[in-house]
Amino acid sequence: MLTDDAMPVARRDSPSAAYRAYLASEFLALFFGVVAAFAMLAGGVSPVPFLVVLGVAGVAYLLRVGEFDRRDLWRASAVRTHLPSILGLWAVACVVAVAGVAVFLPGDLFSLPREEPVTWAIVAVGYPVLSVYPQELIFRAFLFRRYRPVFGSGAGMIVASAAAFGFAHIIFGNLFAVLATTAGGVLFAWRYARTRSLLAVSIEHGLYGVLLFTVGLGRFVYHGAG
Repeated sequence: MLTDDAMPVARRDSPSAAYRAYLASEFLALFFGVVAAFAMLAGGVSPVPFLVVLGVAGVAYLLRVGEFDRRDLWRASAVRTHLPSILGLWAVACVVAVAGVAVFLPGDLFSLPREEPVTWAIVAVGYPVLSVYPQELIFRAFLFRRYRPVFGSGAGMIVASAAAFGFAHIIFGNLFAVLATTAGGVLFAWRYARTRSLLAVSIEHGLYGVLLFTVGLGRFVYHGAG
């Protein structure tokens, strides 16, 4: 893989069509080809260790390349500004999710906290740290920085990030996981574009993930669900 450090300055400032085509091919190979191969060949294998390793690799890349503000890896100040919006949207999602499960899957409503409260507590604490933040490093910070010459920094990047994020969830083997996470990916990519804060977007991502496990939809978004 050609790193940005290896590119001539002029090429970084105005990437050629050939280099943009290379990046587009790399994007498709990494976020669609590799994911599809994992889904087909690694049945029963948890993706979490891979997420952690890829997250670390993403940080190493971001710290090496130019034009990346290291404050984007955290930027706590953005949380204070955007928390009302994050919580407001999440509250609406809570109502919709509870109502949807109550109508269509009444037996599953709050099944995990009711039947396995210890497991639910472990998920609520461990999921944001071991899964959410690494995902945001990969699908937001790395993807936004690496593929900006291809998708720009506006709507095109948000769509690309959401598509890659949603497609990654084919490993769960059900359409709900892909559709729900694609929709979530639009929100998370938009939030990151607005805040440049992995902390803010990780909090939002974590809230929605824990919501799914809490209301009874967790079986659609954990490895092995089908």
